Amino acid sequence: MSDLLRPSSVPRVLSIAGSDPSGGAGIQADLKSIAANGGYGMAVLTALTAQNTRGVRAVHVPPASFLRAQLDALSDDIEIDAVKIGMLANAEVIHTVLAWLTAVHPPIVVIDPVMVATSGDRLLDADAEDALRLLFGRAHLITPNLLELGVLARREIADWRDALTAAAALADETDAAVLVKGGHLPGEEAPDALVEPGSIVHEFDGVRIATRNTHGTGCSLSSALATRRAQGDDWPTAVAASRAWLRESLREGEGLDVGSGHGPVSHFAGLWRRGGVVTAPASEDIVGEWWERIAGIRAEIDALPFIRALADGTLAEQPFLFYLGQDALYLREYARVLAEAARLAPTSEEQAFWAHSAHGAIVGELELHASWLSPGTGVGTSTFAAHAEPATTAYLDHLRSVAFGGDYAELVAAILPCFWLYTDLGRRLRAGHFGAYARDPEHPYASWLATYADPAFEEANDRAIGYVASTAAGVDADARARMFRAFEVSARHEREFFAAPVEERTSR
Repeated sequence: MSDLLRPSSVPRVLSIAGSDPSGGAGIQADLKSIAANGGYGMAVLTALTAQNTRGVRAVHVPPASFLRAQLDALSDDIEIDAVKIGMLANAEVIHTVLAWLTAVHPPIVVIDPVMVATSGDRLLDADAEDALRLLFGRAHLITPNLLELGVLARREIADWRDALTAAAALADETDAAVLVKGGHLPGEEAPDALVEPGSIVHEFDGVRIATRNTHGTGCSLSSALATRRAQGDDWPTAVAASRAWLRESLREGEGLDVGSGHGPVSHFAGLWRRGGVVTAPASEDIVGEWWERIAGIRAEIDALPFIRALADGTLAEQPFLFYLGQDALYLREYARVLAEAARLAPTSEEQAFWAHSAHGAIVGELELHASWLSPGTGVGTSTFAAHAEPATTAYLDHLRSVAFGGDYAELVAAILPCFWLYTDLGRRLRAGHFGAYARDPEHPYASWLATYADPAFEEANDRAIGYVASTAAGVDADARARMFRAFEVSARHEREFFAAPVEERTSR
């Protein structure tokens, strides 16, 4: 493989060919093929045609000087990883392309020699055919059909074995690989063969696909090959992958219902079926959408007597201690859930973050709880002396079921409300959203309220949101829906957890 190839990036592939306004062949098919096989397509026009699925009505060839201007405009600005060459109308056009190739030296050149019409009529005059042979000296792969191979061999091709012999001679003559296409063979089989210089032959069998949607198959295949090779495949691997894609596209062509003649293949049928056409949301879109979708839950939390009394300083000590006791029980198990997220994390960065959060829940937050629940003794048995109330049990059961029965994506979504809702609440408490007294150093719970707006916790919240949103953006729609469900259920449990101190104390 050439050192110039960049298999880790999207290959930039140029099609030099004629147009087909019906979209099935020419540069229109090339661009679809390049995109379907993972490349970025570009196109330089050699000819304009008036055609449809029934045939070509007229051809207009722009001046060769304009062709060279198109080519120079691209190569002056863009590094081209591969070139596919299709319809070249005359000798002047061919010499123009040859001069550009000689000047630029693209690392991959695939030539699909458009020389013979389906009817058998020759499309190039003798001068153009001679010029095309010169162009083959710049090719790495040539992809003739059997009729074109016969023209290049200067004799009629008798059968498949004879085609392989002719291809071997052409490969040795040009020092380029030759892909022999057996689509014009009679019978139920439609084999292809890659013949490399030195008579190295790779054959690819295949049963003929019964379809009228064969328009542009040669254009599409050669463009796929250029793209696959530019991605780093060797030629045999590129042929196998391109054939598999094209055969899939052939099978689906009739579903397009385009034209009354030989219709096009369906270049994106496999991608549509496997990936759909629904646009995946960006991370920032997910953040805004999820936050808005739990707006009702957030409003209900804001209205809870516990939150209002905590903010204005009228909350009695017993409900506050009740809340702390339940929160201590919650944090002990929540730390285990965070540790499971660290174990499942796909990157070392995420692993470290969730592990650090688990450590913080135990060392930082529980020590603060202990200062109220078990002062003087620190975190110990008395810190966890409370009996788990229904809201606490239900919340932890949800987290544990996701942690040990779901996957990483669902788990971090379920974890997120504990970060996000607490941070948002603390930010607004400190900003006086619930009344100015929440900001007063003389507030009875001033030390506790200060923890809600801890800058370190706010930074951790931002990172948690980022990890969850990027995970959600990278999964399919079904997985994203499961993530939101886990997130929403946790948000509802947060509401019930905040409601419990007053509701439970009042019911007794």
